[in-house]
Amino acid sequence: MDPRIQSHALQSLPKPARQVAQRPVQQPGSFQQLLQTELQTPTELKISKHAQQRMDTRGIEISTEQWMAIHDKVKEAKAKGVNDSLVLTSDAALVVSAKNNTVITVLDREEAKSQIFTNINGTIVID
Repeated sequence: MDPRIQSHALQSLPKPARQVAQRPVQQPGSFQQLLQTELQTPTELKISKHAQQRMDTRGIEISTEQWMAIHDKVKEAKAKGVNDSLVLTSDAALVVSAKNNTVITVLDREEAKSQIFTNINGTIVID
C-alpha cells in the first residue's frame, strides 16, 4: 500500500438534534365570536384625498359628534353586508365605502338634490 494513503477508521459525525418548531394551534372560533371581534376592532373612518378636497372647496364642516355617529352607522351597515353607502346628514351627503372604511366623496345637501347616486347598496340618514 502506498505510504501516502493511510487507512483510518471512518467515524460518523454526531447528528444534530432535530428540532421541530412548535406553532400555537389556533382553535377555530364560532362565527359569532369572529364577528364580535371584528365589530369591536376599532377602525377609523378615513377620508379620501378627493373627499377632503370637496369638503375644503365647498366649505363643508362635520362636527366630531357627527363623525362618530357616521362611523358607528357605517360599522353597523358593514355588519349587515353593506359595501357602499350614501350617508345623509342635515348639511352634507357622503358616499362611504363601508368595505374600506373610507369616505369617497362629499357634497352639500343642496348639490346632492340634483345628483343620481349609483353603486350604492345602503343609505344611512343622520340628523
